[in-house]
Amino acid sequence: VGINEQGMRIADSLREHREFGFKVVGMLNGHGQDYVQADEYKVLGSVEDLEKIVDTHIVDEIIFSLPLEQLVRCETQILKCEEVGLKIHLRADFAHSLFARTYLGAVSGIPLLTLASTPHRAGEIILKRVVDVVVSAAGLILAGPLMGLLAILIKIDSAGPVLFRQVRHGMNGRRFVLLKFRSMVHDAEHQREVLAGLNEMSGPVFKIANDPRITRMGKWLRRTSLDEAPQLWNVLRGDMSLVGPRPPLPSEVLKYERWQRRRLSMKPGLTCLWQISGRNNVNFEDWMKLDMEYID
Repeated sequence: VGINEQGMRIADSLREHREFGFKVVGMLNGHGQDYVQADEYKVLGSVEDLEKIVDTHIVDEIIFSLPLEQLVRCETQILKCEEVGLKIHLRADFAHSLFARTYLGAVSGIPLLTLASTPHRAGEIILKRVVDVVVSAAGLILAGPLMGLLAILIKIDSAGPVLFRQVRHGMNGRRFVLLKFRSMVHDAEHQREVLAGLNEMSGPVFKIANDPRITRMGKWLRRTSLDEAPQLWNVLRGDMSLVGPRPPLPSEVLKYERWQRRRLSMKPGLTCLWQISGRNNVNFEDWMKLDMEYID
């Protein structure tokens, strides 16, 4: 039902793939559609004639390939087909999507057509969370003595708190407090504006290779990535995952282009493709593309 580009593609596919086991009996014009020929397919009439056609032809299944605004007018015809036990298919690509995958679900028996550009299989998501909990809990227990020693060394090296707390954006914009071992002088945030001209990264991210705010202990912590160890607590809490896009600052997100905001559609992580692809040697746009690659 529906002689249009999508309907013809479906019919052609069924004809070309005989192994599917279908034979196209004929096609129908849609609501208010001028009579259109359908190449080598027999046109049996219009959707208004559907009840009479299924009573006079051998029909097992019907595919509705109509735009959404026409499909909502077909309730009577769909019910009439259902009444006599015919199997009904509805073309479901109503929304044109760049990268989302389509799947069908239900809430209280009400069918829902879902478009998702992030992983949606519950089993896989649960497994990822189980791995996060087990590994982060084990990591905190095993690394506890080392983290205690690091805390003492940080305190001896420079004045200020052991942990650095900073508000970051998590999944779909949720805010959380990210934890790190402090690797800079205690007033580093206030010095950022003064050093803005030294930024070596494109885009809204601020990074300096030889940042003068970094302490002696901080240089070693960053080189070994041990400054990130307290984020195992963020992973255990559920703010983050072991693997995922790095959590951005709210001020950075405000400067994102719209396509770049999709990196917020998954939980942020301790590490991702960007970190194993050169970190500061990767420009901001390529960094964003690597995050999209991981999500996809």
